[in-house]
Amino acid sequence: MSEQPAPADTVRQQLEPAAADAVRAYAARTRENADQFAAVLEDIAANGLPAVEDCTPWEELREAHLARLASQRPAVA
Repeated sequence: MSEQPAPADTVRQQLEPAAADAVRAYAARTRENADQFAAVLEDIAANGLPAVEDCTPWEELREAHLARLASQRPAVA
């Protein structure tokens, strides 16, 4: 592939309305997740780390996530 920049007069391909809506929905979910993550980091910066007793071990979080994924996937015979 050429490493030359594309000419400025190229036309961008427009998405179908349903695809554009899906991209917007994904962007909104991503933005919401980023905002939640930023809020957690700001809380840690302001108040310090939570007490160990108040935390969930990563193994439990992993198992819960794997169970969620397994429930979303159809069973294979």
